Amino acid sequence: MNKSVEENEEIDGLHEECGVFGVYDFDGADVASTIYYGLFALQHRGQESCGIAVSDTKGPKGVVASYKDMGLVNEVFNPKNLEKLKGNIGVGHVRYSTAGSSVRENAQPLVLNYVKGTLGMSHNGNLLNALELREELSYTGAIFQTTIDSEVIAYLIARERLKVGTVEEAVGNAMKKIKGAYSLIVMSPRKLIGARDPFGFKPLCIGKRDNAYFLSSETCALDTVGAEFVRDVLPGEIVTITKDGIASDTSLCQKKTARCIFEYIYFARPDSRIDGMDVYEARVNAGRILAKTHPVEADLVVGVPESGNPAALGYSLESGIPYGNAFIKNNYVGRTFIKPKQAQRESSVKVKLNVLKNAVEGKRVIMIDDSIVRGTTSARIVSLLKNAGAKEVHVRISSPEFLHPCYFGTDIPSEDQLIASGNSVEEICKIIGADSLGYLEVDKLSEMINGGTGYCDACFTGNYPMEPPKMDIRGEMG
Repeated sequence: MNKSVEENEEIDGLHEECGVFGVYDFDGADVASTIYYGLFALQHRGQESCGIAVSDTKGPKGVVASYKDMGLVNEVFNPKNLEKLKGNIGVGHVRYSTAGSSVRENAQPLVLNYVKGTLGMSHNGNLLNALELREELSYTGAIFQTTIDSEVIAYLIARERLKVGTVEEAVGNAMKKIKGAYSLIVMSPRKLIGARDPFGFKPLCIGKRDNAYFLSSETCALDTVGAEFVRDVLPGEIVTITKDGIASDTSLCQKKTARCIFEYIYFARPDSRIDGMDVYEARVNAGRILAKTHPVEADLVVGVPESGNPAALGYSLESGIPYGNAFIKNNYVGRTFIKPKQAQRESSVKVKLNVLKNAVEGKRVIMIDDSIVRGTTSARIVSLLKNAGAKEVHVRISSPEFLHPCYFGTDIPSEDQLIASGNSVEEICKIIGADSLGYLEVDKLSEMINGGTGYCDACFTGNYPMEPPKMDIRGEMG
């Protein structure tokens, strides 16, 4: 079935799968409202559904209060339902689905009741062997309530817990069986556990405020709740937070890491710091590199909000061409706004962005964006600039060309839907209506993160750090 232009615009961006957040307050204070603010800061990582699960470490074991629903954090939660979530330990989650359909049942955190008590779990990432594990668990009596791979992890942890003495040991055993990308926060009645896959695809960090410890996908959420950043969880590490403090298990850590490079290019909030590198600085660096590798004579450098702005500033600083604003963004437009019908003239891009005509009229403009996926949105934005009177529009992209799908929790589509897969740079330039086009080169990615190594660039190179799956959790071909 052919999608309309408007529908294509809606899906012509990239989406991260999820954001996770957890708190353990040793003083016994309720943590639900703190988790709410943490999730609010992580909203950019998922706008489809969200949830919070809490427990009281001094209360009866196995009593978990939870609430989750479809929608944004401030739509799902209100003072009334937050008030009911009593407990000093808890986990939260924001979700955008890659594996598993967009329904309330698939919202997280997952809460599991089993022989040893209860588990609350939030997961960010994507498993490669979810389908075979799900089948194996089903034959041992597991009944699945969702279609998400996160439930497979939860069941594995519960099953392993029956064989070992502690939840953290069970998490470690489960990690030996699952392949793929994951940052996990697991809440047991008396512990908060954080785990990161051995490749470190997804970020996870530790924070502290007074007598409370935090686990979060990004440092920006720690800042929001007034917590101090302690450190990043290492790839392969399991951290266990109890009333006695933090314990660490690094037995699954390995030399080879594959942190997602797109956290720096697009996903993470610019005020976050991931694995020792400032996201904002990485984006400014990308712009500086583009100015050196793809220079062009122009009058103005502009960024496509939001992630294009720091890269545009970097390009301006390096080239000496003035930096300015060309776009006004409607910040109240989420992914869920009503799509215009094909018969109408409104475009999704026009609803989200408007051009400042006075800023671009009669000028040669360099437009910096973070990526081109299908090309539909880029063509629309170039058209908006030209319709507003821009004399020339030179497009610069702060990432390399997308040539391959991602299997690790980023919503990059199959190759036949990627414009760069079947077209040269010159052809793409023509398709989007630009006067010139330049991408960040793959070999400059390390320079962007100040010489950093151990990142995954498979969506650009096809060099996957592990064998891609043949099918995903839904049984669809990868």
